[in-house]
Amino acid sequence: MKQILYLLGLLLLCSCNLEKDIDVDLPNHTPQLVVECYLVPGEPYRATVLESSGYFDAPVPPLVPSAQVTILKNGRPLNLTYRPVLHEASGRYFTHSSRDIVSTKPGDVFELRVTDAAGRKLSGFTKVLPVVPIEAVEWKFNDKNKAYLLMSFQDDPNAVNYYRYMTHRDSLSSGSDRDFNLNDNLTNGKRISVGSAYDYEEGDTLIVSLFHLEPAYYEYLNSVDEAKDANGNPFAQPSLIRSSVQGGIGIFTNIALDRKRVILTR
Repeated sequence: MKQILYLLGLLLLCSCNLEKDIDVDLPNHTPQLVVECYLVPGEPYRATVLESSGYFDAPVPPLVPSAQVTILKNGRPLNLTYRPVLHEASGRYFTHSSRDIVSTKPGDVFELRVTDAAGRKLSGFTKVLPVVPIEAVEWKFNDKNKAYLLMSFQDDPNAVNYYRYMTHRDSLSSGSDRDFNLNDNLTNGKRISVGSAYDYEEGDTLIVSLFHLEPAYYEYLNSVDEAKDANGNPFAQPSLIRSSVQGGIGIFTNIALDRKRVILTR
């Protein structure tokens, strides 16, 4: 009898309407300047300047045609021109560029200044890091004709270092096979090796990239990954992008990169 009453109570509970509409008042969104600017040696100066938009705004690029972008190298200014374009090789969209080519050496200091007709001002600094060379790229096949990849490099014991490791198949325009960030908290001054699973086959062409990162760029990349993981996940903690610029949102940094291309053979 107790079991029957328990089941009846459970059925009554399940039949109740447990849904409740909740109205949430969202604060008004104040647009901020948003910038991405990477100084790549041997390539033209390029930057992307947009403005942030509200959650329910139309999904279109919020361009800022009035934005004026200046980059100063060791105090000497260079103005970029508003010239929106899609760069096919990288798949990136740029709004400002210059025909001048980026030339850097470790220790150079660059400053970014962005202003617009609304009176907004954004600024940032980056100090050029030395390239950390890839010492070796090795691979080994198993009995199922699958190979793993092993990349090694030497960490500098006299500095706190941050890195980004990427591998691509065939072309940089395709998505990366591996992409993650690491630091030398546990490996300071040691030879660091980064491996993969048995994911590759004989004849595969792999492009291996090692970036030496500024601390602010390392934090920015990690925050972007956290924001992607939280997007659409009701159980994830919301994540804010940790910017390296002041007066807006985004990243301004230099690219210190070593890259090797290998073809897997037995």
